Amino acid sequence: MAMNHVRSMRCILSTKEAAAVAYQRTYATGKAKKGSKGGAAADGPKASSLSKEVKASTVVGGNILKEGTDPKILPDSEYPDWLWHLLDKRPALSELRRKDIDTLPYEDLKRYVKLDNRARIKENNSLKAKN
Repeated sequence: MAMNHVRSMRCILSTKEAAAVAYQRTYATGKAKKGSKGGAAADGPKASSLSKEVKASTVVGGNILKEGTDPKILPDSEYPDWLWHLLDKRPALSELRRKDIDTLPYEDLKRYVKLDNRARIKENNSLKAKN
């Protein structure tokens, strides 16, 4: 394929034509794709061929192994309780600082200590970086 390009470059007479050929996009097949300017829709995602029943009963793409099938979706009672609280909003450090530390629940107190330590480390690092 490189020889074809070299041969075609020998035939070019003007520099304007050379620039047009040099910046022309080629493909592995040697032919450019044909289509209108708005051909981006053809490159978009294709409609899923899975039925609605399969989508509603399995975790599509949940299988990470070469062999096997996608896991089935179980009823809510089959999952642990902590799973339903993963997306709950947790208070930020500024909110936790405004509250009384003695009245904070254990989870919030643990979060306060972690975030406060992280903030102090960042502050110390920024002070050391300036010196």
